[in-house]
Amino acid sequence: MTTNGIHIRAGRSEEAAALSALVLRSKAHWGYDDAYLAACADELRLAPGDMAGRRVKVATAGGRVLGVAALDGGPPRAELGMLFVDPPSIGRGVGRSLYRHMLAEAGRIGCDRVTITADAHAEPFYLAMGARRTGTSPSSGGLVGMEAWPAGAASSWVRAWTGDGRSVHLGNVAEFHAQFPGGAPADGVPHYACLSVFAGPHPALVVLPLPVEAAWTRGLARQLEWDEVEVHCVDAPGGALSQALLDRPALTRRIRDSGLPVLAWGRTEASERLVAGPPLRLGHESKAASHRLFLRLAAAHPGIRVPAQEPVRSRRELARVLADRAAAGLTSVVKGEYGVGGSATTVLTPEAVLSGGGTRAAARQLFGAGLLVEEYVPGALLYRNPTFDGVVARDGTVHAVGTGLMEVTGTAYHGVTVGPGVLPEALAATATAFGTAVGEALSAEGYRGWYDVDFVTDTAGRPAPTEINLRLTGPAVAFVLQSRLDGVRGGRHLVRTLDRLPLGARLPAPALLEHCDGLARRCGALGALLFTTLPTAGLDPVPYVGVALAARSRQALDEAEALVRFGNGALGGLFTGPASGATWESRRRRRRPRLRRS
Repeated sequence: MTTNGIHIRAGRSEEAAALSALVLRSKAHWGYDDAYLAACADELRLAPGDMAGRRVKVATAGGRVLGVAALDGGPPRAELGMLFVDPPSIGRGVGRSLYRHMLAEAGRIGCDRVTITADAHAEPFYLAMGARRTGTSPSSGGLVGMEAWPAGAASSWVRAWTGDGRSVHLGNVAEFHAQFPGGAPADGVPHYACLSVFAGPHPALVVLPLPVEAAWTRGLARQLEWDEVEVHCVDAPGGALSQALLDRPALTRRIRDSGLPVLAWGRTEASERLVAGPPLRLGHESKAASHRLFLRLAAAHPGIRVPAQEPVRSRRELARVLADRAAAGLTSVVKGEYGVGGSATTVLTPEAVLSGGGTRAAARQLFGAGLLVEEYVPGALLYRNPTFDGVVARDGTVHAVGTGLMEVTGTAYHGVTVGPGVLPEALAATATAFGTAVGEALSAEGYRGWYDVDFVTDTAGRPAPTEINLRLTGPAVAFVLQSRLDGVRGGRHLVRTLDRLPLGARLPAPALLEHCDGLARRCGALGALLFTTLPTAGLDPVPYVGVALAARSRQALDEAEALVRFGNGALGGLFTGPASGATWESRRRRRRPRLRRS
């Protein structure tokens, strides 16, 4: 195997002495004295018979041996018996290549975990590679016990979505929603477009309709082990990103000639002119159309409850429907036929309908084109808002991406948690079966691309589908991050996205990234990773930031979220805050008083 010019091959019996000498040189690099090295020489020596028995691998470049590693034991848990790099090659990617190769080998032979007894000097390397500290070894020398996880094969949805390779990402969020009556507004700074950086696990080129700091994508590339990502920020009046891109022939040719899949946030007529695809089939973005599909499919899915829904065509009709439902003691959900993130949805209790001017006043305030009144489904809070994401491939096959639990306040979406154990198995299985059936129906009608189905759960825990989204979604970001982390760090990660975390002060993008870097270091001490996902809203009138957190346990995820929320709020103690107009820049402009010299 060759990666970045480093070739990894099996060790040879005649190399045993030379490899043992390399191991001792590498150990001595960390400042150990001769007496200590002599004491551990036997333990670090490789014998000719070890090459096959210990699965010894050697890293070479240009015919020169740069490093050596061994994998001891077998399923279900192997041990990284050694990993040493010749001192002149330390810091050049040799250790990383060997480590990845040995974890892949462990997975190939059927291991689900790899233990490591690490020198204290090597602990930061293993932590950066995704291993977890388990304690201090009882053996002498203060060695550190650690564990790591082999990476599994890429999921079928990754291959269906990206071809299991790199991709071009278009942040055409506003353009997509502008296609629909009452969709999200196209004007303003479309911060949400930044999420399109995470449209696929390994971007090669990203086009955004707003300026972003180069340090942001460079930092993500380091964290997620991306190769260099080319980012183009183009002026897109009204959010029409695809048209703005078509007006740049050189960049359009570059994208077409790359041969890479182009992943738009959502398909539009303009985006289809960039790369020819199947006909647009977006009818089920309509909540009325999706409700009809839910009713048709529900008979084959007895675990699914479909809420009643009716359209209203006038203010008078809306007032009558609300009055009838309020008189029966029923809470109503009034929603626009199109909308994103709960933006066009209102929940009205009987008390709310009958107070504040009555049903006519409510109708005057809410009525608009394409309005729907839906049954409110009461339920428990613990698993209230599940979601399912899937991909319909070019050949029409449907691939389940996964299920997650959304964070919804009122009707507004704020983020999601995905990963093992997030939903009870029965709930996840029911949502997956129904979501897959929805995908098959969409495929039969000609739709191709990413989609999701959102649910609420009733008091019995049954999922009730509420809408279909024929585009990438907030949860899609979490699933893509999970896939990338599982691939480069092994095991199965929990990922939580928090799309709109308030900041205690207004910060320009460089200062906001600096703040998030500090939070990331503190999250790392808790066993969690932090990724900045929305870095451009720090100077909004009500400033905020979007982040994603990843960890291997729910506790680490919860502790990291608490730390980030506290850290954001604590900014108010450093800066006066937006209410007074004080910002990071105004604070920097303040001069410190000069000290008088005596």
